[in-house]
Amino acid sequence: MIIFPDPSQADEDGLLAVGGNLEPETLLAAYAKGIFPWYAQGQPVLWWAPDPRMVLFPAEFHCSKRLARRMRQNVYSISFDEAFNEVIRACAEIPRQGESGSWILPEMIEAYQRMHQLGFAHSIEIRKNKELVGGLYGVLHHRVFFAESMFNRKIDASKVAVAALCEWALQYGWKLIDCQFYTAHLQSLGAREISRNRFLKLIRSE
Repeated sequence: MIIFPDPSQADEDGLLAVGGNLEPETLLAAYAKGIFPWYAQGQPVLWWAPDPRMVLFPAEFHCSKRLARRMRQNVYSISFDEAFNEVIRACAEIPRQGESGSWILPEMIEAYQRMHQLGFAHSIEIRKNKELVGGLYGVLHHRVFFAESMFNRKIDASKVAVAALCEWALQYGWKLIDCQFYTAHLQSLGAREISRNRFLKLIRSE
């Protein structure tokens, strides 16, 4: 089993360690310490523990009037863990502004598919007329959902996925949703930055 350094040893960008593998026991050991993998084609596995950390407390989810109206219209249907493989592949393939390629490499897809088969990785699917138009996936460990990626093919579809995730989080008593790094999109949904030290205390508390 790989032993990770203390997250406090990460550099100013949040990079903590280099190398290792994506076996389930490695990934679970990483998430338990607030560490996640993120790297590009041709790089070794890079492990991150940024400070500050972007998180979404489920009760703080911000539902705009437009999003609330769209959800009332029942334009989209929502499901949980019905199409994990489709969701992760869509996250890998969807073009993203400012990015020339995806960090969700074939070995990353295979690793999280294994995690899903073991019951640790989960997906939310958003469909319109039975077509998959949005969704997200991540790892649920010790009542913390470590969100990895989301995608959107129709307006507000990924926001509906986050809304559904927060609803389930409140229903089942999850502590928080880890969003890793700051983005304005996440902030608009109610996510905020907290210190790495506070984040680690939260995920380690019972």
